[in-house]
Amino acid sequence: MPLLDIDAVNVFYGDFQALSGVSISLEAGEVLALIGANGAGKTTLLRSITGLMAPRQGRIRFDGADVAGMPAQALARLGIAMVPEGRMLFPSLTVQENLQMGTLTRRTGPWTLGAVYDTFPVLKDLRHRNATQLSGGQQQMVAIGRALLSNPRLLLCDELSLGLAPLVVEDIYRTFSRIRSEGLSIVLVEQDVARACAVSDQMACLLKGQVTLQGASAAVSNAQVTAAYFGE
Repeated sequence: MPLLDIDAVNVFYGDFQALSGVSISLEAGEVLALIGANGAGKTTLLRSITGLMAPRQGRIRFDGADVAGMPAQALARLGIAMVPEGRMLFPSLTVQENLQMGTLTRRTGPWTLGAVYDTFPVLKDLRHRNATQLSGGQQQMVAIGRALLSNPRLLLCDELSLGLAPLVVEDIYRTFSRIRSEGLSIVLVEQDVARACAVSDQMACLLKGQVTLQGASAAVSNAQVTAAYFGE
């Protein structure tokens, strides 16, 4: 049984249909790369999984339970966490206080404050600094650490590399092996298609709210990805 099973989901913004018949599944411990151009529906899908938007039709199952339309706080307690696009840190809080917001789910597991500092050592040195005083890459590390401290079973990452220098992106992606070692399932939205496919087990491409390609990341060709991405 998949950990995450999305079946024929339709999502609307008013009268505008943002997702149309989207069906995607993810096994426990797998990484799914979700690719597509701006406006393809990637963030809308993540928001639907986390309870920030409710599908009008279709089902979203998490660990076998139908969770479509459940409030975000209930889904967080079940073990779904998101690293949002733009990081969305609390500007009035320190680095450590931002990280500790992830513990509000009261879920237990391998991710403690010490484990996060082991994964991102620079954050320990900056823990008493205001989060707004950090570089973009350091802020992204805080956003990832905050999500991990909720000890999720499913981690949703929305545009981890957006606006970051290539060396910083490399540093962040190097942590993925450590994060995956704890058995996390991950949905990764990433504009860098080659990188997304390289670090994932499965991939799915969205175009105008519909899935145009999905399968094992290692099995899809560049030509298939290009055709699905641009609708050729």
